[in-house]
Amino acid sequence: MLMELRIDRQAMVPVVQQIVDGMTEWIARSGAAPATRLPSVRQIARSNLLSQSCVVEACERLVTQGILTPRHGSGFMVAGAPAARADTEEPASLTSATALQGAVTGGRMRGLLLGEGGLPENWRESDDLSYAIRQVARTDMASLFNYSSALGLPALREQIVKRLKLLNIDSLDAQVVTTAGASHALDLIVRTLLRAGDYVVVETPGYAPLFNLLRLQGVHMLEVRRTPSGPDVAGLEALLRDFRPVAMFINSHHHNPTGSCLTLNVAQQILQLCAAHDVRLIEDDVYADMHSGTGTRLAALDERVIYVGSFSKTLSSSLRVGFIHADQQLVARFAKVKMISSMGASGFNEAVLASLIASGAYRKLVQRQRQRLNTDRAAALQILEDADWEVFGKPCGGLFIWARSPSGDPARLRRQAQRCGVQLSVSSAFSPSGEDSQWQRINVVYACDPRARQFFRSTREDRPQAF
Repeated sequence: MLMELRIDRQAMVPVVQQIVDGMTEWIARSGAAPATRLPSVRQIARSNLLSQSCVVEACERLVTQGILTPRHGSGFMVAGAPAARADTEEPASLTSATALQGAVTGGRMRGLLLGEGGLPENWRESDDLSYAIRQVARTDMASLFNYSSALGLPALREQIVKRLKLLNIDSLDAQVVTTAGASHALDLIVRTLLRAGDYVVVETPGYAPLFNLLRLQGVHMLEVRRTPSGPDVAGLEALLRDFRPVAMFINSHHHNPTGSCLTLNVAQQILQLCAAHDVRLIEDDVYADMHSGTGTRLAALDERVIYVGSFSKTLSSSLRVGFIHADQQLVARFAKVKMISSMGASGFNEAVLASLIASGAYRKLVQRQRQRLNTDRAAALQILEDADWEVFGKPCGGLFIWARSPSGDPARLRRQAQRCGVQLSVSSAFSPSGEDSQWQRINVVYACDPRARQFFRSTREDRPQAF
C-alpha cells in the first residue's frame, strides 16, 4: 500500500505540516478503516524522499489529533477517519468564493478541485506580508483606524501608475481609484454605467461571477465566442450591428477560463468596431502579474478603455485590493459610487500593499510565482498530451488550461474523477446562458497533484482500444 504525498519544498508551509495534511487527506480519500496499519515510517519517507524524523513527527501530531494510534513494534494505525463536518454547517455555495467560480459540482466540496480559481494555500508566502502588516500597524495609525479616501491611498495609486507604465498604459494618479479587489471594481462599473435592460457583450466561455453580477442588475448579456487569439471578430461585428450594446467586457490576458491571450491584430479590430458602434470597453486584467513581458492590452492602445487590475490573485485572496484605471471624469464617478455603497476600501490593506511594492517584496514574490507556474504549466501540458486530451491553445502564462477529454462522455469522466479523488468544474459554469460544455478549466498547479495525474492516466486507459 503506497502512500504518495505531494510535498512542495518551495512552499512556505513547513514540511511536517504538509505531511500531516497529506496523510489526513490520504486516510480520508482511501476510506481506511479503523485499525488499518499504515505503511512503515521508512516506506513513507523513502517513497516521498523525506527524512524519517519528519514522518515520525507528523505521525505523532496525528496521534494527538486522534487520527492515528501507535502500536508498539507495529508502527501507526488508523484510529478513525477524520471527522466529517456537521450537517448544520453552511453549504459551500455560501462559504466559498470557489463555488461562485464554478469550480465545484454543487453541495460540499470534496477532493482535489482541478478547476480551482486561484493559487493553493501552500503557495502563499507569509513572511514579507507579516512584516509589512507589523510595520503598518506600528507606523501608520491613520491607515489602521481611519476611513480611506474616496480615490484610495495616494502612495498606492502612485505605485499603480508606475506599474501601468510598464504595461505601456499611460496614467495619472487622478485616473486611478482603488477597490476591494477586481470583483468590487466590476461592481462599481456596472452600478455606475449600466441600467436594467441594457445589452452588453461578454465572452463565452467566460468569468462566471461577472455573469452573476450582470444578472443581478438586470443587464442582458450577448455572447461572443472566445478563440485562442481573442473574441471572434466576425461574431462581435454581428452582435454590435444587430443589438447595439452599450458595453463589452473582455478578459484580454490569460483569459479565464481558457488561458488564452489577446493578439495585437484582434485587439485593433475590436477597438475599431467598438469605436464605430460607440461601445464602451471594460478590460479585466487580473492575471497581469502572472506573465513575464507586456503582451497586448487594449488600454495601452486606446485611452478610452476602462482597465481593471487586482493584487488578490498573487498576494492574498483575503487582502483584497484592486483598482480601476479610466479617464478622470469616470474615475470621479466611480469614487462617488464607491463611497455611497461601501464608505471606501480598506486603507489598512492598501497601506500594507503599498509597503510591499515599495520594498520590492511584491516584485520578487510574483517573479517566484511565475517561475513555479511556468514549471507546472509545462508539466500539465505534457500530462494532457500523454492522456490525449485536446488543449484550447497552449497558454504562455497564467493559471489555466482549457482542455477536453477524448472520451466525449461527461458522466463517465466525472465518475473517473471521483474515483481518483478529483472534482471537476460544473459543465455549464463558464457559459452566460448555462450551456453545457465538454471542456474543463484546469488549474496548472492542481494538475500536477498525484490524484490529478492518476485521473488523467485513467481517462486514457479507459478508452476503447481500436483493432
